[in-house]
Formats: sequence, structure tokens, C-alpha cells
Amino acid sequence: MESEQQIAKPNNDLPEVGIDAVVSYIPADVLSAPPVEIELVHLFDKLRAVKGFVFDVDGVFTNNTVLITEEGDLLRTMNVRDGQVVKWALQAGYQVGIITGGRSEGTKKRLTALGITEYYSGVAEKLPVFQAFLENTGLLSSDVCYMGDDIPDIPVLRKVIVSACPADAVPEVMEICDYISPIPGGNGCVRDILEKVMKLQGKWPEY
Repeated sequence: MESEQQIAKPNNDLPEVGIDAVVSYIPADVLSAPPVEIELVHLFDKLRAVKGFVFDVDGVFTNNTVLITEEGDLLRTMNVRDGQVVKWALQAGYQVGIITGGRSEGTKKRLTALGITEYYSGVAEKLPVFQAFLENTGLLSSDVCYMGDDIPDIPVLRKVIVSACPADAVPEVMEICDYISPIPGGNGCVRDILEKVMKLQGKWPEY
């Protein structure tokens, strides 16, 4: 945890992402509050600004495990509750995109069937594709929450207003993320971040 003097350093020295970025813009007159409370308040401010979400697939929608059939097909499992909340988010007006290095047609069919139209697969360099997502949707990077779990996700995680990851992301990703879900990949971490944002913005469905 940074000292209060470090938190209050001039803006031109501020980090771009991570917990340091969450607390960096805190006015000096509120630094008497406990640091953890300050971090949470400013994370909530970021969550309130989110208008769109972009997700990796393997390790986020899935648990990073594949079953290999004798024919060589790769089988993945996904959490149906993640899918339900993706539908609700789209119905609530959020833009939702997928950027994945995988090329699974089954994964594509599953996620596009939920209503996701911004689906990019076979991606080695994710940042240029993320820029295409912004152009296609009219969003700014300051409108987007990105959730990823591995090193190829870091360039995009550094650009968005809320960088998020599952509980079992690699250490390099955890180190820079604003929000680390308590839930591992493939077990509802997508629902976790979507639900938090939607409830905070008053867009969670009522039944």
C-alpha cells in the first residue's frame, strides 16, 4: 500500500492502471480516510462510468481447461449464469465485445447466440482489435471495462477505465487490475463484474 505522500503525488507522475490509478486522483483533503475505503470509493466511481464490456474467452468465460477428443476437437465448458447476464447487459444497452486468441466455432456460436455482435477470434495482438471495437461501437476506452486473465490481455487492460480479472489470473495481470473477482474463470466471474456494474448503475433487472 502506498504512503499518503505517494498517493498525493503530482498528476503527471500518475500510473495508468491498477489500484494506484484508482487512488491517484484523491484530493489531499480526503487523505485522512482509511486507504482501503478511499480505494473502494474511487473504484465505484470508475464502475459508474462503464458503458461497455470486453472479455477474453479462455480463462474468463472458461476455466482454462480443454477436453481433447480422439478426433482432435477441443471442448470447453461455460457457466450458463454468465450467459444470462450477458443477455441482460445487452438488453440494458451496454456494448459487449469478445476478443480471443482462440478460433473455436462452437465458442463463437455460443457467444454470438447471446446477442454479441462484436466478436473477434484468432487475435494475436489484442490492442489494435480493441481499437476497432471502439470505432465500431462509438465508445471511448474510458467507457470500457475489460476482463482478461493472461499476459496477452495486458495491453488492453492498461487502456480501459476498469481493468478486471478472475481470481485465478496470472500474477502479472492481477498486479495491474483495478478489480480482481473473487471467482475464478469459468465459474461466474463474468456475471460478477457485470452484476456489480449493473446494480451500481441501477440497471439490474427486477422480477
